[in-house]
Amino acid sequence: MTLFYGDLQPTFQNNKHMKAIKFTFLFLFISMGIVSCSGDDPATQNDPQDPTVLEFRQELNVSYGNDSDQIFDIYLPAGRTLTTKVMILVHGGGWTSGDKADMNLLKDLIIQDLPDIAVVNINYRLADENNSPFPMQIDDITSVINHLKTNQNDYVISDDIGFIGTSAGAHLSMLWSYAFDSENVTQMVCSIVGPTNFTDPAYLESQDPLLEELINVYGIDPSIEFLELVSPYHQVTASAPPTILFYGGQDPLIPTSQGVDMEVRLSQLDVVNEFTLYPDAGHGWVGLELIDTWTKLKLFTETYLE
Repeated sequence: MTLFYGDLQPTFQNNKHMKAIKFTFLFLFISMGIVSCSGDDPATQNDPQDPTVLEFRQELNVSYGNDSDQIFDIYLPAGRTLTTKVMILVHGGGWTSGDKADMNLLKDLIIQDLPDIAVVNINYRLADENNSPFPMQIDDITSVINHLKTNQNDYVISDDIGFIGTSAGAHLSMLWSYAFDSENVTQMVCSIVGPTNFTDPAYLESQDPLLEELINVYGIDPSIEFLELVSPYHQVTASAPPTILFYGGQDPLIPTSQGVDMEVRLSQLDVVNEFTLYPDAGHGWVGLELIDTWTKLKLFTETYLE
């Protein structure tokens, strides 16, 4: 059996007055195929040296490596400059499944409510019996960042980035930001039900086959030293970027301690952080709790990334 972390897939309804926002995170157990999409119309691409005439631009399925999974979608706001910040979205799926399409509606919400931020929605290579998630998926995030930097003048964006990750994608977002961001370009990171500490007794001492599979995905017999290496809780330092955390009190895959202990560790290190626990929520939530999540995340992004 393969464990699939549920992607948090928001859906929302929007009228022209934005009187209501509703979005629902769905727990997915399927891998979605990659669909080729065309890029933007060349007629809409403008001279990056003249930002006053830059229009909205998007490029879909941009390749950043040789593997078919190493692609991303990029959405560049109108009127952008070399100070325009970038939000990177990292999907969930238990490191073995999922697709950037799972984050598309969240991407739409960011474009709508945070229109001055560029959005990069990424795919990464998926783990299987022959390919461990670590360091493969961390290397993919590094490759995305390097691609953005290499093409910075073409895209007309800054070096400053933020991350929003869901489930396994939240784990990757935190781990890269805390341990692999050698140039300190990450301005903020958001974890929505992301695992933080694989040495947590709630995992190591559990008899739940789902939680056991979470550990096993990293190897046949991973050592404590290795589990610490891939745990954001053990890799975070006082120089970590501001972090916002959202967790469900009834999550069958992510024990409450994963969020609570991460918040404590961040506070001990004097890292700016916010933590929200929805006591009755599982691996995703609906209704007022989701409106609360977006309200807090939007304000956090406006404070630390815009």
